[in-house]
Amino acid sequence: MSGSGEASGLGVHGGRTAGAGPLLLGVRHHGPGSARAVRAALDAARPRVVLIEGPPEADALIPLAAEEDMRPPVALLAHAVDEPGRSAFWPLAEFSPEWVAIRWALEHEVPARFIDLPATHTLAWGRDEAGEGPADRQDEPAAEAPEPSGSEAPGGRGTDGTGEHADGDAAPGDGPAVRDAVRVDPLGVLAEAAGYDDPERWWEDVVEHRSAGQGDVFEPFTVLEEAMGVLRETYGTGGHDRDLVREAYMRLQMRAAQREFGDGVAVVCGAWHVPALRRKSTVAADKALLKGLPKVKADMTWVPWTHRRLSRRSGYGAGIDSPGWYGHLFGAPDRPVERWLTKVAGLLRAEDRIVSSAHVIEAVRLAETLAAMRGRPLPGLSETTDAVRAVMCEGSDVPLALVHDRLVVGDVLGEVPQAAPAVPLQRDLDRSQRRLRLRPEVLERELELDLRKENDAERSRLLHRLRLLGVAWGEPAASRGSTGTFRETWRLRWEPELSVRVAEAGVWGTTVLAAATAKAESDAVSASGLADVTALAERCLLAELPDALPTVMQILADRAALDADVGHLAQALPALVRSLRYGDVRGTDTGALTEVAAGLAERVFVGLPPACAALDAEAAEEMRRHVDAVHGAVGLLVEVAAPGDASEGSGSGSGSGQGGEGGAPAPAHRGLRGRWQAVLKVLSLRDSVPGVIRGRAVRLLLDDGELAQDEAARLMGLVLSPGTEPGDAAAWIEGFVGGGSGGGMLLVHDERLLGLVDAWLTGVSAEAFTDVLPLLRRTFSAYEPGVRRTLGELVRRGPGRRGSAAGAGSGIPGFGAGLDSDRADAVLPVVRLLLGLDDDHDDDRAHADDNDLAGVAG
Repeated sequence: MSGSGEASGLGVHGGRTAGAGPLLLGVRHHGPGSARAVRAALDAARPRVVLIEGPPEADALIPLAAEEDMRPPVALLAHAVDEPGRSAFWPLAEFSPEWVAIRWALEHEVPARFIDLPATHTLAWGRDEAGEGPADRQDEPAAEAPEPSGSEAPGGRGTDGTGEHADGDAAPGDGPAVRDAVRVDPLGVLAEAAGYDDPERWWEDVVEHRSAGQGDVFEPFTVLEEAMGVLRETYGTGGHDRDLVREAYMRLQMRAAQREFGDGVAVVCGAWHVPALRRKSTVAADKALLKGLPKVKADMTWVPWTHRRLSRRSGYGAGIDSPGWYGHLFGAPDRPVERWLTKVAGLLRAEDRIVSSAHVIEAVRLAETLAAMRGRPLPGLSETTDAVRAVMCEGSDVPLALVHDRLVVGDVLGEVPQAAPAVPLQRDLDRSQRRLRLRPEVLERELELDLRKENDAERSRLLHRLRLLGVAWGEPAASRGSTGTFRETWRLRWEPELSVRVAEAGVWGTTVLAAATAKAESDAVSASGLADVTALAERCLLAELPDALPTVMQILADRAALDADVGHLAQALPALVRSLRYGDVRGTDTGALTEVAAGLAERVFVGLPPACAALDAEAAEEMRRHVDAVHGAVGLLVEVAAPGDASEGSGSGSGSGQGGEGGAPAPAHRGLRGRWQAVLKVLSLRDSVPGVIRGRAVRLLLDDGELAQDEAARLMGLVLSPGTEPGDAAAWIEGFVGGGSGGGMLLVHDERLLGLVDAWLTGVSAEAFTDVLPLLRRTFSAYEPGVRRTLGELVRRGPGRRGSAAGAGSGIPGFGAGLDSDRADAVLPVVRLLLGLDDDHDDDRAHADDNDLAGVAG
């Protein structure tokens, strides 16, 4: 950049002479000091046109920056029309020099133009380069870089940037040879030359703490240009061919602007490029570098951005460490340290920490003292952080981490005007968000929905449809305090990348409903397995896609008829049966699902016994899980056949309305439970079935009341007899009392079974014990600590010496004959508190309540 003694080409403004070419303002992207300096230089120079580093396709979007409802941070989003997942972002914050230049030009009615390599080349370059797409590129940290923050290819993961790194690093899209080259951090080199070990601290001292408007406003740009010139002479471009191409295009745009506006041209770009733009080159040479560049058709718009996504920790190649701190420095009119520490105190108070005004005063004094001791002109982020830790956080890094997350980085979410271009799907989503009062927020929050309310039901449908489209705005979460099917809990968090996902999903339709329907039909056709189709049917019901459901159900019926793998059928049945629960609460017709589910269950019943024969240990454990899943599905299938109340704690929620009058099961369900129990009996008695499956079949029959305790004990005794291999016996025990099925409590309350296990275990030979120990340890380690402790007490006392741990006396094994009054009295105060009973009841009422509670406690 020219200093005061060099010509800027802007007449005599700012003490500069005319005729020496454009005014080059080299900046650090997302630097508040650079932003202030740019504003001061433009005020002094008064150019006739402002050229800004950025994609030229966005020139038509520049006027939107003046809209009242445009609030940074925002980003320019470019995506390939034919491949929306191939995209790139150019983020701008309020303290970005480019944003300040745009706003200055709009306020002074001066044309503003972007002059970087067009996005049509940027998006195509990464795709055609060495056969790798954006999803293959790696993120590289950058000390100062304005490059676009690229998104991913379809199905890939996000990456940053397809442009230059102003620190001399290879752009993330550069080829392997470039990425392996020696890379230079220009700020790091300059900081080291100045005796600093931290480039951020050096930048704060020489730029951020320098008041704009003092002295020559062009001097900072002159000095920075000279420094970058020396660095480029020393290190060259590091083999960055992309930088050479981009700089050639920028020089051509500068020449075109000079022909139109004369010397009244100002250029705002990364400082790394200024020496290259100042260098003389021929038009022919620049055009030769641009010849043959690949192209794709691209669209561009503004999208909201966040401070967190400006952070280097987010993976953004041009990111900064402290966007929230930089935003504060740019926005604070005076006394930035005092204002910052007041913000910190407010945050800590909101988190119920004791922070007074005296703490703020003391922290300010400490920060200033630290700055003086460290030879800094003003306290920076490191001084204020040390002061906050010592004074407000009492030396703890726990509250300090909160300060860093909420303030130093921050969660500010920008806004863009409705006039900004968008794909039709985005427009429909915006309308739905406003109508349902579901505002996108950058902070994660939980949303509780009651599906009996129409607005909540529509919210649920919207979120499920977006998930089906791959727009993961919300994630389902476990509901607290309710198991009814009419309640849903979502965790919502809007990330800027979701704008790309919406654009990518736009190929399926112009509305969320139409796009989700088309996507569901396509997914059903391309599904690789039967379980995938059943899961898709469940999602179609949750999203209420009536037009897609017939197609999905037809494909499901065809796949089920052709699939002979019992494991696949057993894996598909639970999701299909779960879907039946949504009929009543969501008002959808599940008649087709009922027929398919009943037919699928029958095929499982027929194929399961032979499929369980001659399995190795791993396959047997997988089949055991299938047996559990089918058992639950059959129970639910029979339950939803009869209408019932969708009570809050019903577990299964309401019925699907498929039952007959008086709660009688539909014909398709009649006898399912009996046939399934017959299958379990076959599995429990067949010697060719692995022990883990036989044990689980016995346990399920016992839980359903189809097997008496005496019979279960007899079967266990046979399995644990000396003639059975120890490994098979241990597997039977795991199936019977393992797998998190409450088997520990069964052993606690039926000491006959516990005695059989104990007697078998003590009789196992030393050699066999080593083999069965891992299996038994896995079984019993799944029990809760209290259950394991009680079992240990029972085994230590031995048979016939039961104590209070499991009850005493005769009667039902494991239960005492009478009430232990002392133990009951101990829990009464807690139970009264849980039930909300007042302490001022009269004696008779209190005595009656205590009797009732004693019965509960006993």
